[in-house]
Amino acid sequence: MRATFDESRQQHQRGGRWGGRGRRGGPWGFPGAGPFGGPPPWAGGRSKARRGDVRAAILALLAEQPRNGYQLIQQIEERSDGEWRPSPGAVYPALQQLTDEGLIQAEEHEGRRTFRLSDSGRAYVDAHPDEVNAPWEAMTSDVRDDVRDLFATAAKTGAAVMQIVHTGSESQVAEAKQVLSETRRRLYQLLAEDE
Repeated sequence: MRATFDESRQQHQRGGRWGGRGRRGGPWGFPGAGPFGGPPPWAGGRSKARRGDVRAAILALLAEQPRNGYQLIQQIEERSDGEWRPSPGAVYPALQQLTDEGLIQAEEHEGRRTFRLSDSGRAYVDAHPDEVNAPWEAMTSDVRDDVRDLFATAAKTGAAVMQIVHTGSESQVAEAKQVLSETRRRLYQLLAEDE
């Protein structure tokens, strides 16, 4: 029996039937996410960043310019194409550790705490380029741009499917199923065709 729209929405909000949907979760809820949440399809078996990676990434970013904690989190996420977003619980202790080591200094400005490299910190970054670059190399995907674009298109298609699941009539659901079946067949034909 087909679920009503309200039942579908309630299950969706609870994380049932189609999985939870947070900022990056849910079926194709975000271009970088897998079809049913989790890491991006191109992430492979990449392990999560180590604590030392957060520390090194902070040093690399502060070598460019002073930043606050939120800006550091944003920059790490942007530069890893959304594959790595360290939590505040990882970033702020690392900032405190670097402050205690004398490698960075905190400054209060308009109610915000901004961090910058100290002279010792800049000397450390200059002396340890491999360590500072390691997190970016570990977190950068090796997937081609065209493949990444294909996943983004699939994510948008998945979002349209979910709209039909939640609000479509029986005839719209049946037609969507036919469209997807034909698309799947055509994709396999592409693999079978001689170049």
